[in-house]
This record gives sequence, structure tokens and C-alpha cells, in this order.
Amino acid sequence: MPDRAPQPVERQLPTDEARDLISLVRDIAQREIAPKAAEEEDAGHFPREVFGLLSESGLLGLPYDSEYGGGDQPYEVYLQALEELAAARLTVGLGASVHTLACHALANYGTKEQQVEHLPAMLGGGLLGAYCLSEPSSGSDAASLRTKAVRDGDDWVITGTKAWITHGGIADFYTVMARTGGEGARGITAFLVPGDAEGLHAALPEKKMGMKGSPTAQVHFDGVRVPDERRIGDEGQGFAIALSALDSGRLGIAACAIGVAQAALDEAVAYATGRQQFGRPIADFQGLRFMLADMATQIEAGRALYLAAARLRDAGRPFSKQAAMAKLLCTDAAMKVTTDAVQVLGGYGYTADFPVERYMREAKVLQIVEGTNQIQRMVIARHVAGPDSR
Repeated sequence: MPDRAPQPVERQLPTDEARDLISLVRDIAQREIAPKAAEEEDAGHFPREVFGLLSESGLLGLPYDSEYGGGDQPYEVYLQALEELAAARLTVGLGASVHTLACHALANYGTKEQQVEHLPAMLGGGLLGAYCLSEPSSGSDAASLRTKAVRDGDDWVITGTKAWITHGGIADFYTVMARTGGEGARGITAFLVPGDAEGLHAALPEKKMGMKGSPTAQVHFDGVRVPDERRIGDEGQGFAIALSALDSGRLGIAACAIGVAQAALDEAVAYATGRQQFGRPIADFQGLRFMLADMATQIEAGRALYLAAARLRDAGRPFSKQAAMAKLLCTDAAMKVTTDAVQVLGGYGYTADFPVERYMREAKVLQIVEGTNQIQRMVIARHVAGPDSR
């Protein structure tokens, strides 16, 4: 097969510091992550040591305040770092995105005292977070969650089960949404729960078609006692906090999707320019050339959309609609691009000897997590046409 190496993505970055940062991320990704990705995914190995390295390198708190150990980077830079990580291995890129999501509530809604006490370890102290909103009976309808937190003196006692939790069972802290009041969105409150809290335990990880190295598990809270000092925001504010986090998290998923798609395109181009049939490279045939052109165009369009949404966020402007659009477009593009990459490689693409079959399996979950793409269409339509009249 060919010696043709993938060309680095041409990125628009705002500062020299940002360019150096992306170069560092790319170096770590290609040196420490990509070479072991296929083997470790096949074995179901979670690369905790890689997350330790990312934390030591200041790469797990990029969009947060440097006062607490963050990187002070705008979202347009942070997301491009995520893209580089996901291109090397989605377990790492998505894991970094989920960790950022888990830090969002405390970083944006916590008190000064809470931030001083907890954020430095969360952002740069080697800790790994998880985000607990979904439950076995409340996925898309997150406001119907049943996990309860009952006040007991100066503590809260949390009881219930969360589902589909990335890093479930291995996280050092969990940002948990629990019901403290009546039914509906206004009865939900956010809590920061230590990973070693008594009464907290995880089920066996789910057996998934992709991302086998990233543990996804139910997390059970059996009378977990949490002091009121670990309540984030006001009572009843939890659902608004959750939605705010998800707007940003959807941009993380979009960036990860483009990373996977870019990796698939790079592999397809390398194969097509090296594979000889009928006396010439198969990349010479118009059918394949047009496929590669379409794949590249979808990737560029997705990258432009998620960056446009990120720049709105960085400017302090509303970006919920654009975040939903980016998540929808980028993850659908990743599914199409990775499927086409398998087709370009033909029979070889269907084997585990080449990574494109893994990319295709991994791309599928990105259309589901942090709001299915059907939910994204509902969010977008609400912005475009107004609320449903029912």
C-alpha cells in the first residue's frame, strides 16, 4: 500500500499560541494515541494513561479560566484540538469532550468557593469526569428523569439510576441531575458527586458495536449522601444548567465527528492513490474521484459550520440553533464519509486490517449521543418555525 501520508488540515486559528497548541495536540495524537488505537479498541482497553498525559499537558481544561487551571482558549480552538484527538482515536476525543461537559456546570454556575475548591483538580489535576442526565426511561425526554435527591439536614441523599454514562465506573467525579422538586424541568437540581461516594456503583459496561475502549455503563445511586456544598446552582436550576452544557457539548460531538470523517478520508485517499487496477491507480477512475471529492466537501462544510457556531459562542451570542445544526450536519456527514471510505477500499474496507470499518462503527454513535439527530431537527425547527402549536 502507499507511502502517501495524510496532509495536515489547513486551519484558521486566531493566534500563534493557538497554532502551537494544535501542533502539540497533533504531535501527541500521532505519537501517543494513533499507533495503539486499533489494538486497544479491539481489546476494549481504556487509555487512562493518555488522559493523564492530556491533563499534565493542559489539554483537558482548554476552554476554561486559567485562574483554575484551564487553558483560556476560545471554543474555536478547543474544538479543533478535539478534532485532532478524535481523528487519532474517538475514545480519546469523545472522552475529552465528555470531561469538558462534566466540568461545565461547576465552571459556569458554581460559587467562587466551589470553583476554588474543586476546579483545579478537575481541569488539570488528573481527574476524569462524567455527565449524568439520561436514565433508562428518560433519554430524549430528559425532563422526566426520576433520580431523586432528598434533603436531610445539611446533606442531600440521591437515589436512582443513570444510563449511557461515558466513563461510568471509572470517573473521579459525576455531574448529576436529580429531582429535588415536582415533576418537569423546574424540579431538577445539579450536584457534583465524588466518584468514590458510598452507595455509588456502576453496572458492567455496555457491549457496543464501536468505541469498545470507552466504558459506557449504568450508574446506580443507592442513598448517596452529598453535602449541600456540592449542590451546583439554585434548587430547580438543574435542567437549565443541563441544557446549557448540552449546547456546548453538541459542538464537541460535531468536532469529534469531523475528526473521524477526516481520518476516514485520509485512509481512503491513501488507499485509492496506491491501489492499482487495470494498470493505474483506482484514484484515476472518475467514480472514485467523485466519491473522494464529495467526502472532502462534506468534511469542509461540517468544519465550517461547527466553527461558525463556536465563534458565536465565543462572542457571547446565542448559538443553540447553530450548535444543533452543527451536531446534525457533522455527524450525518461522518456516517456518510466513513461508509463511503469502506466502499473505496472494497473488500479490504470490510476487514479489521484497515481502520475504516472501525470508523464507520464509531461514527454511528455520534448520531445518537447528546441528543439524537431527530432531536436536533426538533430544536432547529423550533428556532426556525417557532414552538410546536400542540
